[in-house]
Amino acid sequence: AICGCGPSGAVLHYGHAGAPNDRLLKDGDMCLFDMGAEYCCYGSDVTCSFAANGKFTNKQRKVYQGVLNAQIAVYNMLKPGTSYVDCHKAAEKEILQALVDLNVVVPGGKTLEELVEMRLGAKFMPHGLGHLIGIDTHDVGGYLPGCQERIMQPGLKSLRMARTMLEGMTLTVEPGCYFIDHLLDATIADGSDFQQYMNADVLKEFRGFGGVRLEDVVVITADGCENYTLCPRTVEEVEHVCGGGKWPPMKDEAPELRRTRLCDPNPLQPSGTL
Repeated sequence: AICGCGPSGAVLHYGHAGAPNDRLLKDGDMCLFDMGAEYCCYGSDVTCSFAANGKFTNKQRKVYQGVLNAQIAVYNMLKPGTSYVDCHKAAEKEILQALVDLNVVVPGGKTLEELVEMRLGAKFMPHGLGHLIGIDTHDVGGYLPGCQERIMQPGLKSLRMARTMLEGMTLTVEPGCYFIDHLLDATIADGSDFQQYMNADVLKEFRGFGGVRLEDVVVITADGCENYTLCPRTVEEVEHVCGGGKWPPMKDEAPELRRTRLCDPNPLQPSGTL
């Protein structure tokens, strides 16, 4: 499990010998919890991010919404025949849009698509979009003979799979936006290809922010996908639950998240099947 708060949320695998879970939680921190459970020998992998005090600041809200928009963009794409590499790039585009709205990224004459192809998104999401999941959390089969080979570019080289979607595939969708000092330093350094697209003064306000990641487990269906993860996800849902509100809700206010079983009183399939 990964349980980071404040700047520790920018450490992608926080909570090991090199970066132990030893930071005191502070008011105003963002929390990032990445963990899962096992059911009928099948793994799960879920990440939730939320404000430690239960209420997002304006900056936290905009970063969080950008990551949530990245998930939604991917869910709108996922179906048999879709490239997972294209999904990764679509997630980066949404995160860059949020950073443009925050004035951290200044696109100049570039489109978001061009900034994605330049790999600017990898400075804020250096990991891959997700992975296959099943008997093992990071399940096998991400790269197979005759399929897309690993793309050795920032961000894309960290994809644990680059497959074209097939019906029945079960995988995670886990976009994130992080403010990692050494990546940011390189981005705004003299001679960097990205320097002109960054607002270094505004970026200072996000030093120590940490990161936001949202991770769901989804299955590819005949014409789309179904989201198995029934956590609070929208800003309103998260703040409602942090404030002591009941969950699950009586009505799904965010059908775009594809949580088709959200309001089912018994969302698990009969024992022994998924």
